Parts: sequence; structure tokens; C-alpha cells
Amino acid sequence: MLTVTDTITIEDWEITEQFIRAGGPGGQNVNKVSTAVELRFEAERSPNLPGPVKSRLKRLAGQRWTKDGALVLQVSDTRSQAQNREIARKRLADLIRRATEKPKKRIPTRPTLGSKKRRLKAKKVRGEVKAMRGKVSDDDNG
Repeated sequence: MLTVTDTITIEDWEITEQFIRAGGPGGQNVNKVSTAVELRFEAERSPNLPGPVKSRLKRLAGQRWTKDGALVLQVSDTRSQAQNREIARKRLADLIRRATEKPKKRIPTRPTLGSKKRRLKAKKVRGEVKAMRGKVSDDDNG
């Protein structure tokens, strides 16, 4: 059982771990030992996660979220299978913890009077600069 917060715990049946061969350095050992872990959490079917948390988790997970509603994490940080397993569980817990935080509702603000005046003044100055770029006529020199 994995404890995420005081109210959310994940049962063992919701998590499946599969050990796969990791790429990268490791010499001859890399071809023989499956040290990388692929942790699969059935988030959509989890009775312990409230609906809003599931939707936020889906958004946070991005490509790690599968079509059948599972969250897949792959960890091959170390050469130790046990350490990779712990890292994967910790990342899952952190991800769910981030999903439990409700985002602050944005309060729309209005621009200040000073900022409006500065913007209009800058537009006017820019317009005058552009107006001065016209062709010079020879009518006066004639």
C-alpha cells in the first residue's frame, strides 16, 4: 500500500510493476539484468482518487496517460532494481500530490489609468515617427 496524503492511499492491486532492460551504461550487465522499472497505475479505475483529482492528474501526466486510463511511469535512473522501484513509487506519489492541489482561480484585473495613458502616448509618438517617413516633395524649392 502506498500512502500519498492523509486521505489518499493506493492499494497494491492498483499498481503493477514490470522490470525491463535499461539502456545506457552498465557494461555486460546491461544486457543480462532487467533493472529499469515500468510502473503502471490504473488511475481511472481507482476508487481512492476523487474525480477532480483524476482530471488534474490526467492533465499533469500528459503522454504518460494511456487510452485505457492508466498512468505509466518508466524509471531507469540507477542500476539497482530496488532503487528504481522506490523512485517510481515516489514519483507517482508526488504526481498525485500535485494533482490534489486546487489551482487558484484567476481574478481578472483591469489596466490602470496611467498604463492606458502611457500606451496611447506611445502609439501617438510612434504614429508621428511613421508620418515623417513620407516622400519629400520638391514643390517648395521650385
